[in-house]
Amino acid sequence: MPVLPLFSLLAMHIPDGLLNLPVAGVTWMISLGLIGLALKQTSQAYADRLVPLMGVSSAFIFAAQMVNFPVPGGSSGHLLGGTLAAILLGPWAGSLAVVVVFVVQALVFQDGGIVALGANIFNMGLVGTFLGYYVYRLVRMVLGDKGWFALAAATGIASWVSVMMAAMITSLELAGSGTVALGIVLPAMVGVHALIGFGEAVLTVGVVGFLWRTRPDVLFDPPEMTAWVTKEPGQ
Repeated sequence: MPVLPLFSLLAMHIPDGLLNLPVAGVTWMISLGLIGLALKQTSQAYADRLVPLMGVSSAFIFAAQMVNFPVPGGSSGHLLGGTLAAILLGPWAGSLAVVVVFVVQALVFQDGGIVALGANIFNMGLVGTFLGYYVYRLVRMVLGDKGWFALAAATGIASWVSVMMAAMITSLELAGSGTVALGIVLPAMVGVHALIGFGEAVLTVGVVGFLWRTRPDVLFDPPEMTAWVTKEPGQ
């Protein structure tokens, strides 16, 4: 087992050398399978309607990930964007939008490894979009599926849960590769990403709330607006 500082293992973008080949291979196969399904579903269901919005969403998430916010303990976090993409585009098209972001980051900016790219796409992109979207829909349904409170609560909870789940899966992959003991990396990852997930939730709620108020048509499945939101200024 390589001796690495724990701090270097807390980043969600896994570099090459930390996953063994079986774990990297399995995550590559899962990611490629889901990407293939997403391509099929998106081409059949949406045709060209979402292509421009997918491009804009990928560009926005890519740019937003460049902005880091500090986390107590000396670490930092940034928007992952999976749940945001799913709320804008739906889980299938949203997953493709974030896959593009992580591929460009790995190939152009060396942010995460090439061998580990399948794991990074699965952890941050696919878990974020699919899990985030269905948690978002579930919370909206529980809260009545109407109005600002349901939208904001569902967005915030889904964003936080998606980050936490991605951190847990990353911990399992590192431990399964023999890089670090699960009892060490899991509490550390969960502790740091509980705070990063809070930042993800705040940013995602802000973006989704702004779009819902100004351009609800760009959301995949926006809840019905309540009367105080639809009231024109000055009325």
